[in-house]
Amino acid sequence: MTQQKPQSKHYPQHIDLEPVMHVEGTVRLPGSKSISNRTLLLAALAEGETLIHDLLASDDTAVMLEALRALGIKWEEVDERSIRVHGGGGTLPQHEADLFMGNAGTAIRPLTAALAVIGGDYTLHGVSRMHERPIGDLVEALNAVGAAIEYTGEPGFPPLRIKRGHIHANRMAVRGNVSSQFLTALLMAAPLMARGHAVTIDVVGELISKPYIEITLNLMRRFGVTVEQNGWASFTVQPGQRYTSPGSIHVEGDASSASYFPAAGAIGGGPVRVEGVGADSIQGDVRFADALERMGALVTRGPNWIEARANGPLQAIDADFNHIPDAAMTIAVAAPVCRRPQHAAQHRQLAREGNRPPGGDGDRTAQTRRRGGGGRRLPAHHATCGTEPRHHRHLRRPPHGDVLFAGGPGRQGAPRQCHAHQRSEVRRQDFPGLFRSVRGHRAQRTVLIAPGAYQR
Repeated sequence: MTQQKPQSKHYPQHIDLEPVMHVEGTVRLPGSKSISNRTLLLAALAEGETLIHDLLASDDTAVMLEALRALGIKWEEVDERSIRVHGGGGTLPQHEADLFMGNAGTAIRPLTAALAVIGGDYTLHGVSRMHERPIGDLVEALNAVGAAIEYTGEPGFPPLRIKRGHIHANRMAVRGNVSSQFLTALLMAAPLMARGHAVTIDVVGELISKPYIEITLNLMRRFGVTVEQNGWASFTVQPGQRYTSPGSIHVEGDASSASYFPAAGAIGGGPVRVEGVGADSIQGDVRFADALERMGALVTRGPNWIEARANGPLQAIDADFNHIPDAAMTIAVAAPVCRRPQHAAQHRQLAREGNRPPGGDGDRTAQTRRRGGGGRRLPAHHATCGTEPRHHRHLRRPPHGDVLFAGGPGRQGAPRQCHAHQRSEVRRQDFPGLFRSVRGHRAQRTVLIAPGAYQR
């Protein structure tokens, strides 16, 4: 089957969300975006053909596939959920390309590292929102070892121009407290640099989102490359390793998306089962189920599924979600049904440090302040939100720090304007009817305005 350009999508201008009094059922998850795009790039860099099953169909994967085709990597659809990629063996046939990245951070960041190491003349750009997403730490780390990457817009952000440099990497460093995707990008490109000598990547500061690095390391092993770890402080790739195809590989369900449905089961009675991730998952976001258990939900797990149901009113917890930032906003949406104020803290040391926590504003910076966007929308359903740098006493919103949520009755029929980050919008819009039914308030519909804004 020949390569086909993805068809353009059409989205309605609004969606009515009717109130729900009870939730139960089984959901089969789509493939993980993080695993899908990592697997596509590793397959393109590997020797041999790779058959990828259960690949996510999304804007981000479509962007990656189009970029690989523009770079000369051949691929074809085998069926609706499988793609065969013909690897380039560590090289790319096309050394000059203009690549549109949309808003796909999981595509532009690892591609930037790979293209800088392989060399050529490439331009990477995207939608306006992409040009607000930071990439400066990755670019600085690569340029420090001989890459030739230029900003064509605001320094520190896309668009980028990548030219052929002279990579001389034995040791390189990248900050770990902005986005784990920067380290992922360097790790995936490291075997291309470690031809005749080892390459070590040092992490400066505390590494956030460690489970996403675990995904990267696991997939690299599947493609034949082993990375030596010194805890989370440094990573070394020994010379002579090359990516080789595993033949075929299955993409796990998206554990980030999985958090919506157990939360619905915990709030709306349940049981709700998600299939595609479970106890054997390589994704850290499955630990979201642990938080629901701490809040009082009944959670059971199998090798490839997770099920949650209510066990009375949810209880408030104080928890660190820095390791699973995507799931933090689902907890934020569940918070208004808890019996007492819920502090969705991103850092364990928040109260005792008495200052802005070590690790900084990783979630704010990495994803264009999506958490603040969620906080601005929740008051429309009478949930009180605040961000706090020091303690979690007050319910008003100070200017910096973490997010504090307190329960409150939902506002009826509140219209919500969508923005360009899908996780923020899906979480804060999915459950308002559940809030009102569980808390005993009269439920009316909620309207999503322009849901096509985030196109997922």
